[in-house]
Amino acid sequence: MRLTRVAGVLLDLDGTLYEDDTPIPGAAEVVARLRRAGLPVRFATNTTRMSRRALGDRLAALGIPAAAEEIISAPVAAATWLRAAGVRRIALCVPDVTFEDFAEFERTAERPEAVIVGDLGSAWTFERLNRAFRWLLDGAALVAVQKNRYWKTADGLTLDAGAFVAALEFAAGVTATLTGKPSPTFFTAAAASMGLAPADVMMVGDDAVSDVAGARGAGCVGVLVRTGKCRAADEVGDPAPDFVLDSVADLPDALGLAEGR
Repeated sequence: MRLTRVAGVLLDLDGTLYEDDTPIPGAAEVVARLRRAGLPVRFATNTTRMSRRALGDRLAALGIPAAAEEIISAPVAAATWLRAAGVRRIALCVPDVTFEDFAEFERTAERPEAVIVGDLGSAWTFERLNRAFRWLLDGAALVAVQKNRYWKTADGLTLDAGAFVAALEFAAGVTATLTGKPSPTFFTAAAASMGLAPADVMMVGDDAVSDVAGARGAGCVGVLVRTGKCRAADEVGDPAPDFVLDSVADLPDALGLAEGR
């Protein structure tokens, strides 16, 4: 089946273009073929374990050059939301490497206006979670950079930020503002960065919720790849993907791109 109405492509990173430090076979050539065909490309990720600058370096190491404005990351989306909301004083529950994406804000442990939660992995402790809980009780807003349930590491499926966001929401009786995938604002902003309407954009990823359901909820085409965290049950989710591919390497054929383009 061919996807003829697509005018721009959003590509997830971990699980779609690479897994840990290993590129998905053919990923670099796929991106090159999309560019040769004149299709704008954006790289959409919920990771809070790397800054946008570091993500660009990783893509370049995989043979995929990417300008900063082509990388649509959840921390950058969170910073955009904070700026628009007039928030200045924040507490960060994200890995230290992501702090540079929030450099314009004042980091504080004393009555922050917002608590920013991402994936701390094993760095989460009871004390750290409880401190965030108390900030929320004092009136800070809860901003979820992402709410992924789990992700795939070399050791297998691993809890992601969503589990900790849910715990804080339940304990403090608040609802987090989500800035990353599957927030519709994330996808519409990504589409706008290409000068396109969401209906003209395809999202390709390995997460049935954050990538596929999020994209479809925003009006984009949602394509699931059978790499990364994808499981068989994801192929018949609600909503189901528009298309399922064995890997991103199959994308040019699905788009009807001739060999060499």
